[in-house]
Amino acid sequence: MRDGLWVFGYGSLLWKPGFPVAERRLARLDGWHRSFCMRSIHHRGTETDPGLVLALDAAPGASCHGVVLRAEPGTETATLAYLRERELISSAYFETELDVVFQDGADGLTSTAYVIDPDHVQYCGGLPLEDQAQIIARAAGGMGPNDEYLFNTVDHLTELGIEDADLTWLAHRVRALKT
Repeated sequence: MRDGLWVFGYGSLLWKPGFPVAERRLARLDGWHRSFCMRSIHHRGTETDPGLVLALDAAPGASCHGVVLRAEPGTETATLAYLRERELISSAYFETELDVVFQDGADGLTSTAYVIDPDHVQYCGGLPLEDQAQIIARAAGGMGPNDEYLFNTVDHLTELGIEDADLTWLAHRVRALKT
């Protein structure tokens, strides 16, 4: 099933899609996990003091719970142009098509997704959570403080009923570091 343009959201697309959304559904993407594995040199950090942003990182047996967003009919071309400008700013992500499964058990669909290039210089998979917390607590970039990105993502995951133990731990730790 593919009716229009569907985009898988797992981080900032949850709370700031930036395009007109006609439909939003809880979904799961198998074989990938949500991870602070990309150094941010534009949006949430700088080249001299990089922050961290989430990416879909391939991992056998992993699953990432998020949402699929269907672009308002007639806006597909503009939506893809917007997403490419936003997500492909430093070429650390690949735009790809991946199969998602709906949370309610209905048949899934193929969705556009932005996944990390593990060979890119900004890739930093495997950083210990404490190191991630230290970076997120201090970094800021063109879109604002790195901790704001973390807190917004955790808040929206919670609203959706999606548990992410690592992000919850990071939010608590970063708040503690900021006090």
